[in-house]
Amino acid sequence: MKHILALPLLGLVVACSTPTQPTGMLSTYDGLAVKPGAVRASVSDRKDEAGLSLVRRVTIAPTALADSAAGGWMTPMERTALLREVDAQLCFELSERYEITAPDAASDARVRAILSHVRPTGRISSAASAAGAFFIPGPIGVRAPGTLGGLGMEAEMVASDGRQLAAITWTREAMAVGTDDPSLSRIGDALQFVEPFADDAAKAMTATGVKSRQIAKPDPCAQYGSRLRVEGMAAKFATGLYMPQLSGARAEATPAPATAP
Repeated sequence: MKHILALPLLGLVVACSTPTQPTGMLSTYDGLAVKPGAVRASVSDRKDEAGLSLVRRVTIAPTALADSAAGGWMTPMERTALLREVDAQLCFELSERYEITAPDAASDARVRAILSHVRPTGRISSAASAAGAFFIPGPIGVRAPGTLGGLGMEAEMVASDGRQLAAITWTREAMAVGTDDPSLSRIGDALQFVEPFADDAAKAMTATGVKSRQIAKPDPCAQYGSRLRVEGMAAKFATGLYMPQLSGARAEATPAPATAP
């Protein structure tokens, strides 16, 4: 039944997001090209295959919030949660490809990400969307007007000698019809999109043909909590809502900085 109701709107499922303007915070934007086959996000990237093939050890800098991100509506707690989730997902993805080193340790390259755009998720309409999905179950959801948030990111990997080895710009907006989960959190959509961004960023920062490596022990990303967020999965199954307090990175004792120095 739900599939039949959604059929007239299925064209929205494959609609691409509109790319945002560059923040100017990457070392260079030269050579970025639209990634073919990206249908749910607007993605442009570039990679230096020869340079990436020499990278073994990587440092990940804390994610910065661009002044142009239009994120003034977020509370300090929301900013910290979103930036920390970007740090977590980049760590999870890159640790499957490289050895992750401490910020003060020697490394072959440094990864930095910038939150370039963030749009809030509508909380009241999200509850209505979740209630409707409960009565019409299925994999494709229909989001009510006013619920659709978004996320824009930039990231790069820079070698120890200052050469940019890889870069990516990435934008995704929630869709009225699709698999994006409604949320009572204003940063719900943005948080859900962090994992696919980190996956695309890590791919752009890995030489073609390089296979995944075994994650080091102890896990270099342990500070962010479990890689498998079973609590959030259970809550989504029970309520139809994405709950970032159960699905996001473990909170820090001291909040992370919200903006670049």
